[in-house]
Amino acid sequence: MATNKKNEKMSREEAGRKGGKATSKNHDKEFYQEIGEKGGEATSKNQGKEFYEEIGKKGGRSSSGQRNN
Repeated sequence: MATNKKNEKMSREEAGRKGGKATSKNHDKEFYQEIGEKGGEATSKNQGKEFYEEIGKKGGRSSSGQRNN
C-alpha cells in the first residue's frame, strides 16, 4: 500500500529547515543583521554580568561541546 504524503506529519526539524529556507529566500543579509542586533539587545536586558562571563569562559564552544572552527 502506498503512503499518502498529505497524511504524513513533518518533523519539527524538517519544518524548521523548510521555514528557514523560505525565510532566506525572502530576506537579505541586512534582515539577519537586524534581527541579530535585536536579539542581542534583548539578551543584554534580560541577562546579567554572570551570563556573559560564563559564555566568555566557554570560548566559542557550541552547546554540544564541539568546537566551532
